[in-house]
Amino acid sequence: MQESGQMYLETIYILSKRGGAVRAVDVGEFMGYSKPSVSRAMGLLKSGGYVVADGDGFLSLTEAGLEIAEKMYERHTLLTEFLILLGVDADTADTDACKIEHHLSDASFEAIKRYAEGVLQ
Repeated sequence: MQESGQMYLETIYILSKRGGAVRAVDVGEFMGYSKPSVSRAMGLLKSGGYVVADGDGFLSLTEAGLEIAEKMYERHTLLTEFLILLGVDADTADTDACKIEHHLSDASFEAIKRYAEGVLQ
């Protein structure tokens, strides 16, 4: 899955954790994307089996979508905290974590995670 799809799934996950029901318009507002862009992305994610929409247009992650969203969210959260620990300001850490989370191998992330858990606790 491409980075943009991962970001959409992570956004749906974050919004659902905050307030439950998530609509495509909520995703667009959160990400700062236009309705046509979000609509196209949702269509791709639905056809890929990552997202479903009910009759009222509320979005839910499928098991496959949830797995990716949770992975991205964990990476983003841990990398942000780790960069802050290293002395990076919170805004920069958040921005950089978003860039890194999508390109870092599982092996490298797990190594960073093991190290960070020892330092952050």
